[in-house]
This record gives sequence, structure tokens and C-alpha cells, in this order.
Amino acid sequence: MAGKPNQPIIIKRVKKGGGGGHHGGAWKVAYADFVTAMMAFFLLLWLLSSTSEEQRKGIADYFAHASITRVMAGGGGMFGGQSIASSESLNGQAGATVQISMANQPSEAADETDRESADSNRAPSEAEIEKKLGEREEQQFKQAEDELRQAIQSVPELQKLAQNLMIDRTAEGLRIQIVDQDGLSMFPLGSADMPAYTRNLMGQIAKVVQKLPNKVAVSGHTDSKPYASVKGYTNWELSADRANSSRRALMESGLPGERIARVVGKAETDPLTVSDPTNPRNRRISVVLLRDHLSPTEGAGGPALGQKRAEAPAGAKTN
Repeated sequence: MAGKPNQPIIIKRVKKGGGGGHHGGAWKVAYADFVTAMMAFFLLLWLLSSTSEEQRKGIADYFAHASITRVMAGGGGMFGGQSIASSESLNGQAGATVQISMANQPSEAADETDRESADSNRAPSEAEIEKKLGEREEQQFKQAEDELRQAIQSVPELQKLAQNLMIDRTAEGLRIQIVDQDGLSMFPLGSADMPAYTRNLMGQIAKVVQKLPNKVAVSGHTDSKPYASVKGYTNWELSADRANSSRRALMESGLPGERIARVVGKAETDPLTVSDPTNPRNRRISVVLLRDHLSPTEGAGGPALGQKRAEAPAGAKTN
């Protein structure tokens, strides 16, 4: 040691023994996992043995949905208000009622939506189809009426005839009537020859009528004054000839012949002014756009909607 009095002394100790051996802790983790799994398994067995079929279905439904909704008590939970610890399953031991949140609870809004969807998918009834067709037809009639009135006002030579034009609805369709006025007749007295102004008015009617697919009925009417003739020509022949003259004017203005359903002469049997059979307004031509559901054989020039047809006289007054 001489010459090195302050030299440090280093002591090495080697620990002997084998690695981790039985002193390691990895087996504890594995054992804990095993115990946890067994607890879960026995809990599952307990649930299966102590719950009813209805309760098990509630548990399955609960875990089948991921959504979270409001918590319901009593009959609204997963067990329908029953305790999982019933007297039969736990030998009379009391248990707490479990409250589980409801999943996918149907709402009144959803029920309403389902009903509306069912109604939309339901095939419409025959009455509903008829109603829809009737509403559409009324709209077409209204449009035709507006167009005709505008057309009369847009033609200067026809403006004076606006008072001679009557448009209304009847049970059989849209009725357009050209009536005589004091001092302005649509035909010369006792004649079926159509003047130029009446022919122009018929042309405007044809332009509007031909836009719709409905069949057309034409009827001629006279007043009750007897027709003076020694050849047996009466108001019946006169009204029929005027109706045919009107039919020809409509066809010459573009109305197809197959659209004509009927042409009739009614003499004075259907007066417009019932209280005054000799009134000039009873002399008229009726052009009716027939409703689609009517057959072509039904009478033309029927009463307006909401009105009763006037009783016809017992017989026509003729020479």
C-alpha cells in the first residue's frame, strides 16, 4: 500500500439465483383474466336460469340497439315492469326492479307518417277518380269560358253581341247560348239563314270548343209564336234547321265532325223565360260541351246546376 494511501477500494457482489422463476408476476395477470371470464360465464348462467322468456327477449332487444333513449319505469323497461330477482328464482329473496332505457319507442309522428304512407300507396277508389276527373273538367270549362269572353271583347264587330252570349254550367256540361235580344236577332225572323255576325260569333265559339276533347251537342229553340206557313213548316222544323245551320258553321270554323254528338230542334218546348213564352230570348241556339261521363244520347240544353227544368207546354203552337 506504500505510495498509494488514498486509493479507493471497489467491492463487487454478484447476486446469485435463477431469473424470474416462481417470483415472476405474469401468471397473476393470466389468472385474473381467467377468474373474470368465469365470473362473466356464471353471471350469464344465472341470468338464463333466473329470468323468464319475456325478460330474456327484453335483454336481447336492449343490447341489439345502440341508440340511447329516455329511461322508462314500470311496464316500459326491458323486463316489462317485472323484477329480475323474482320469488321463484331467488327463493323469496327481495330484489330491486331493474330500469332499462327503451330503444326505438314508436312516436305519434311516426304513426302519422306510416298512415300517410299507407294512404298514398292505396289505390284510389272509383268515386275518388270520378271526383278528380270532375274537378279537372270544371277547371277546363272555366278556362274555356274566360277565353270565349275575352275573344268576344277583342273583336270590335262582336262586342255588341256580348249581351247575346250566355254561358253557364248544367248537369250535362258547359252550355254556351246565343240568344236573341229586342232589336238584335241571331237569325232573320222565320229563317234559318245565318247572318255574317252570327257566323263570326260561331267561329269564335268553335275556336274555344275545339281545344277540349268533349263531345258537342247543338240544339235550336224558338218562342211560342206559331210559324205562319201553308206548307206545314212549323217551329219544329225551324228550330231543327237553325241547329243544323249552327252545326255547319262550327264545322266550317274547324270543329271536327266526329265531335258532334247530336243536333236537335226543340221548338218552344224548353223556354228560357218561362213566364213569358213569347219573349225574344226564348229564340236561341245552345252549344253544350258534354261532360265525359255522359252518353251522347242524353238531352241537350239542360237546366243550370241548382235549378229545376221548366215544364214544357203541352203542345207546340203551329199553323
